[in-house]
Amino acid sequence: MKTLKRILGIVWIALAAATAYFCIVEFGLPKFSTGKQNDLVFGIIILFVLTPLIVLGLGTFGYYALKGEYDNV
Repeated sequence: MKTLKRILGIVWIALAAATAYFCIVEFGLPKFSTGKQNDLVFGIIILFVLTPLIVLGLGTFGYYALKGEYDNV
């Protein structure tokens, strides 16, 4: 079970990297080039609020799983 938790830690870190790429390239940056105010606000919220929260949460969880912090659970 400990090995599975460590492998899933790697999966969570990879998921954090994929989420960062997807949120920035697919959601955030294209909204700046449309010129509409609604898209600009949505792009700012995605890039500066949601992306860091999601990526740091997944990355932290994966890091702790990889380090073995959840072995006692």
